[in-house]
Amino acid sequence: MTLDEVIAAARAETGLTGIGDPAVTEGLDLLLRSYAQEAGFSERGEQLAHRDLVKYLSGRMRIEDWLSRHPELLERPVEKPLFVFGLPRTGTTLVINLLASDPARRAFLRWESHDPVPPPRPEELTAGPRWQKMQDQTLASLQHMPQIAAIHYEDAHSPTECQFAMTYSFCAQVFEAQADIPSYRDWLLHKADYGPAFRFHKRLLQTLQAEAGGRWTLKNPWHPLFLDALTDVYPDAQLVMTHRDPADVLGSVGSLIENVRRIYSDEVDLEGIGRSFMDTFAIMIERQDAFRAKHGQDAILDVQYVDVMKDPIGTCRGIYEHFGEPFTPEAKAAMEGYMAANPKGKHGKHEYSLERYGLTRDAVHSTFADYIERYRIPVKQGA
Repeated sequence: MTLDEVIAAARAETGLTGIGDPAVTEGLDLLLRSYAQEAGFSERGEQLAHRDLVKYLSGRMRIEDWLSRHPELLERPVEKPLFVFGLPRTGTTLVINLLASDPARRAFLRWESHDPVPPPRPEELTAGPRWQKMQDQTLASLQHMPQIAAIHYEDAHSPTECQFAMTYSFCAQVFEAQADIPSYRDWLLHKADYGPAFRFHKRLLQTLQAEAGGRWTLKNPWHPLFLDALTDVYPDAQLVMTHRDPADVLGSVGSLIENVRRIYSDEVDLEGIGRSFMDTFAIMIERQDAFRAKHGQDAILDVQYVDVMKDPIGTCRGIYEHFGEPFTPEAKAAMEGYMAANPKGKHGKHEYSLERYGLTRDAVHSTFADYIERYRIPVKQGA
């Protein structure tokens, strides 16, 4: 597909024309060219990938149309949103699920990341036809792709990564997770202007909070790449970064990326996954270090994965205390309920091998030695 064909398909699907900031077509155009020249999609993978691009542009048109008819929503603030991030597979999912269980908080839910307008009423957050459609898809995926559910599982009403608010601007790591597309990856890491994506991110949150509000509590492991743009749009954001042995991170994320890419392609370069994510993680660490150098070391609250695993609710209590937020009995009870309903391994055990991706534990520790030492990250030694 070409850029004009995607735009035409989205217009035919929605009957709408407006896409808001035209800057977002840069990422879309580059994605299409990367798909055509580099992705190596299977026939099914190509259909899935292009279908998603039309879906995201159609969703963007619907959001912009809704806001054009309800401009008052853009006057409502998004106050002190809390963002949880870190290298992928460092406990962000457990932390966000616990925080989001607090009835005073508002999370970005899986189903509404795909079908956000009209904005939900409170009773629709965990029920209704849009929720049911996504839950049916989720349960089908659990049957057909149990290996991915064992790595990362979300119900229709689970908090999802807010990078899915950035897919509407075609500026998100999720596209590179699905395919080996070096041109798009280089643009995303080194050339993209993240401002338009975060400005639309806020427009989406302002839409979604129309009738179902609360303190936004969000997560996206990839936010260290774009903290400057995030805080330009959300200057009062509360930032939390999780840390884990990078050797475990790379083995786990390698397994996730491999399994996702196999949905789209019959050929997956395993060692290429290892090399590219070693590089990406180094960039993420460098950029969050630069952000702290500019704003102070305490601009980001650091949380250790081992602490999340050992005392998840106590770790969340520490986040509340750090930001001067009341840790209410209702929040504590909701978190306890979440832990009781979601024991570790509920959806299967995730097994992975670092060596499968051409890496060794000692080599990873050597590459990230400064990061490990600076943030006092417990690591496991080995070959």
